[in-house]
Amino acid sequence: MKTMNNDVTDPTILFEDNHVIVVLKPQNLASCPDESGDGNLLDALKEYIRAKYEKPGNVYLGLVHRLDRPTGGLMVFAKTSKAAGRLSEQMRTGDFEKRYLTVLNGTPAPESGSLVNWLKKNTVNNMVYLCTQGTDGAKLASLDYRVLEKAGGLALTEIKLHTGRSHQIRVQTAGISHPVYGDMRYGGERAQKGKLALWAYSLSFTHPVTKERMRFLSEPPADETPWNKFDISSVVKPT
Repeated sequence: MKTMNNDVTDPTILFEDNHVIVVLKPQNLASCPDESGDGNLLDALKEYIRAKYEKPGNVYLGLVHRLDRPTGGLMVFAKTSKAAGRLSEQMRTGDFEKRYLTVLNGTPAPESGSLVNWLKKNTVNNMVYLCTQGTDGAKLASLDYRVLEKAGGLALTEIKLHTGRSHQIRVQTAGISHPVYGDMRYGGERAQKGKLALWAYSLSFTHPVTKERMRFLSEPPADETPWNKFDISSVVKPT
């Protein structure tokens, strides 16, 4: 694999046509440019498009949604402004569905349910906090969770987001004392040291032009701790 700008390697592309491009974001790679100046997926994809299609000048690529830097998994980008607008509208109406796999420390009780909180982000330290409704800057955060397997004091859990708040899964699960494995920022010692066990494994949306319903699946790194404690392949399969 050749390296691209800022040492970002060629992106792993799962689907591409004239309107959208679905890719796999590696963990610890930014989704888009930020103040760090590090390489990022958006710029890498623009460079890929520029080289593949010999496009002069600036390449348009719409950022429809983000994944936090330590989170890996599926993302879709829009290759036209029309596609970007239609996908953004799906996110607003709930037609755009994102599901995650995570490994939590301990097992939530009950083992399936919903978490609804108000969150506020501190832009100075890039931390998100639980707060009360009415707090200045508070945003509603909602998700459903379902424990799939349990092993060694850990719980492989599926998360379905209803909102897309920054650090949402990490903050809400830490708020019930079952932080994401490896999340020292929000879980402290309870989280256990290691790579963050949070993966965007399922992405569903309606194609902005053909109107075909599309779903993509991606397994987290099943050979790495703590994913290797579970039968990941039996979970990530078409239904």
